[in-house]
Amino acid sequence: MTQRRKLLIAIAATSAAVAVPWTAALAQADYPNKPIRMLVPFGPGSTPDVFARTVSEQASKTLGQSIVIENRAGAGGNVATNMMAKAAPDGYTIGVSITGPLVNNTLIYDNLPYDPFKDLQPITFGVHQGNVLAVSSTLGVNNMKELMALLRANPGKYNYASVGVGTLSQLSMEAIKALTNSFVVQVPYASSPAAVMSVLQGDTHMVSLAPLAVMPQVQAGKMKAIAVSTAKRLPQLPDVPTFRESGVALDGSAWIGIVGPAGMPPAVLAKLNQAFVGAMRDPATVAKLRAQYMEPEPGTPEQFAAYMQGERAKWGPVIKRAGIKAE
Repeated sequence: MTQRRKLLIAIAATSAAVAVPWTAALAQADYPNKPIRMLVPFGPGSTPDVFARTVSEQASKTLGQSIVIENRAGAGGNVATNMMAKAAPDGYTIGVSITGPLVNNTLIYDNLPYDPFKDLQPITFGVHQGNVLAVSSTLGVNNMKELMALLRANPGKYNYASVGVGTLSQLSMEAIKALTNSFVVQVPYASSPAAVMSVLQGDTHMVSLAPLAVMPQVQAGKMKAIAVSTAKRLPQLPDVPTFRESGVALDGSAWIGIVGPAGMPPAVLAKLNQAFVGAMRDPATVAKLRAQYMEPEPGTPEQFAAYMQGERAKWGPVIKRAGIKAE
């Protein structure tokens, strides 16, 4: 091989090596240049769905691209969350998720197809929302004391609807079961609207869900609000006592966060964080969220990651004590 040919090969190799990171950097700078898909692990009308649509409306303006909501319900949120984890880390597939698939399911499922602490990239925390324990108006109870007395006297007779194993809708009821030493059957549903409908149709007797899901039926007189899971009473529901005020040692938030696949370029992550944090600080968006009983608390990816670890430490002992396992 001539010296000239060796030199040309070396130059070509160097140019190729430089072109790859330069092209990647250019793509990141140009991000986003097409619509972004946002996966929602529950059905239309569920609280994660309402949250996703509310914040995406404003975030899309900042990003200059539409955000397309795609509902993929199933397995208590695991189906869509697994899709997020397996997506290409280019910022064009992200999603919202909740406590179960982001934290608790790591303790409940023996073969979870993803590891939320390794396979997902937190983008920003979204909102806190306390669960409301509501019962069918036909049950004949008006407060937690009466409900607990009913369950103690009739072990195994009553059931409750949930939105999946490991969610706050299950954990809050497990706390009541532990205190009453009773057996209340869990009936999981794919979404909060489906769970509420089961109570209205008489298929289940009670449910612990976000206020957005149950309060319209409470206000219509079809269900009775017994307690809220937050440490303090909700400003929108000043007459509904907390679980602790009602004798159940539980504080919990049915929170929602925004995540994407691990490995997203820092520049892309920064743009997404900026857009969604900005959306949740926009006064009009904040008003819309609070009207749905959601309290926004956006922050950095690092803060959200630390919060997830804290939730795992908090709920781990509860899950272990209750012996909760996915079937």
